[in-house]
Amino acid sequence: MDPEELLNEKEGSEPQKESPLKSLERDLKIYNESIKDVAITIMMEGMSSYPIFVAHQHEVKLGEVILDRNELNTDWTINASTLEEFIEAGVIKAELKDRFLRTYKKPEDVMCVFVVVPEGANFVYYPYNRR
Repeated sequence: MDPEELLNEKEGSEPQKESPLKSLERDLKIYNESIKDVAITIMMEGMSSYPIFVAHQHEVKLGEVILDRNELNTDWTINASTLEEFIEAGVIKAELKDRFLRTYKKPEDVMCVFVVVPEGANFVYYPYNRR
């Protein structure tokens, strides 16, 4: 048992594990400026108008690693990708592209993060200026 689990233990109950989203939020605060720079580069160079970042703790074959958790001593690795790659890979079905775009937020203000955990994956929008 980890010492952290002992600290969170309440009498007569199972130790409570921290949500992976808490550690992701900590890392996104650290990565904030770097991710925004990559998003702007993706858009300015005409690669896509819809950058998507993949947050994962295991190997993922989607996008290109831009922030490696092992090199940075953080919990999450971030890959840079695009809507077009997500459609090509079948993560977003082509016929659902319009629905996705209706929920997609302004990439200059908010990062679109595809969070991959063992239980599944989902999109999260995280504002760049959040501290």
